[in-house]
Amino acid sequence: MTLLDEIPETRYLQLAETLAAAIHRGTLPPGSRLPSVRRCAQTHSVSINTVVAAYRQLEDRGLIEARPQSGFYVRATLPALKTASAPSTRVEQPADDVLALIDTVFAAQQNPAFTNLSLACPQTVDFYPGGKLGRMLSSQLRRQPNLIGQYALPPGSLRLRQQIARRSMTLGMLLEPSDITLTHGCMEALQLALRVTTKPGDCVGLESPTYFYLLPLLASLGLKALEIPTDPQHGLSLDALELLLEEKRLNAVIAMPTIQNPLGCTMPLAAKKRLARLMNDHQVPLIEDGLYAELQFGSALSPAVKAFDRDGWVLFCSSFTKTLAPDFRIGWVVGGRFNEALRKLKAVSSMAESHLLSETLAMFLEAGGYDHHLRNLRKRYAAQVEEARALIARHFPRGTRATQPAGGFVFWVEFPPGVDTVALFHQLLDEQICLTPGTLYSPSGRYHNGLRLSCCYPFNARYTQALARVGAKACEMSGLPAGIAQAEE
Repeated sequence: MTLLDEIPETRYLQLAETLAAAIHRGTLPPGSRLPSVRRCAQTHSVSINTVVAAYRQLEDRGLIEARPQSGFYVRATLPALKTASAPSTRVEQPADDVLALIDTVFAAQQNPAFTNLSLACPQTVDFYPGGKLGRMLSSQLRRQPNLIGQYALPPGSLRLRQQIARRSMTLGMLLEPSDITLTHGCMEALQLALRVTTKPGDCVGLESPTYFYLLPLLASLGLKALEIPTDPQHGLSLDALELLLEEKRLNAVIAMPTIQNPLGCTMPLAAKKRLARLMNDHQVPLIEDGLYAELQFGSALSPAVKAFDRDGWVLFCSSFTKTLAPDFRIGWVVGGRFNEALRKLKAVSSMAESHLLSETLAMFLEAGGYDHHLRNLRKRYAAQVEEARALIARHFPRGTRATQPAGGFVFWVEFPPGVDTVALFHQLLDEQICLTPGTLYSPSGRYHNGLRLSCCYPFNARYTQALARVGAKACEMSGLPAGIAQAEE
């Protein structure tokens, strides 16, 4: 008879304590799979209900997590990032060394021989419904062969804009198809939004850290940047933003209030409402990048800031490149009060998007397969993010911190002192491993000990070994041992 049998009323609690002790000692390391419920019941001579209750107790304590159709795993107990720093007062062009490093990283990301830990672009066909889209594309050509011989005109396919307007309701936006202009991906949407709201020499407020390819975009338009502190959990600092707006130091703001890149955080609902109110009250345009908004992990989607836009000062940009068809390059922008100017600028910039490709996407959305596809993507990315965090907890140096993303597939990691991620980037290039140093995400080149990780690749041996190698090199740099979770207990 076991100890668990001697005290039946506390049987599941004692089993939970036994397993918790194994987790704290590292016998069950972060990311490891617990025995199946049946196997655990046999090992400890208890009932299946006792094991289920014990596992539920460990879940409530945040020590383990259930992964659909996979089992129970030890959670990566990474310490959270600290709060945002004080607001910056410097208005500047993106630094030349930052822009040069972006070019170097981008070149490495394109090399198929490299193991990429940083590019935020799913690379394999199982992340996209390519087969179904291909069949629909062929069907469109058979039924309407004239499509390939027609010129598309802005604002683009009415059929697709109708579908976008319908889907936007899930993010709280009530749009008409006439509110929407199709663009060549989200980057063109952002560029057009900047061009209709600013002029060369103007100052644009950016989250800090921010999406790194905004920096060369601003430089190409002759715009200056001002970094606004961004909390790893709550997003853009609205107190700092309000002060800058009152001082009339900003001509526009670009932000990702939902699934921010690179942090992965989403602003609370009250903060989103306040952000919309601030921009409308001060009559300064907010360019809202909603690229990852449909990849939220929660069961109910947090609405866009655009949903609370009173007078049209919020422009909303997004695309289907991260979720459906990257090579189609179909994005879109809601221009608000700038809608007509934006549509005219699109016409003289690149005319319009492919009618054939747009109609194919519209057909896919009408067929109703998109929601099912998104549900599968969300589950997969949520599991892969946790698996990556578990690998970090196991292999990265003591004192490493990371964000807990609310969706998408990127998150932010900060190493302890002694780890320079620019130097780490160059060292790992020799081993054909590519990552993005934290300095890329700041116009002034901050975040020398930070990096963004991307989890939109198959979690095969190549990926996991590369991540372990990053941890080993960081441990060498810092002189600290690996094993965050055990060390932070």
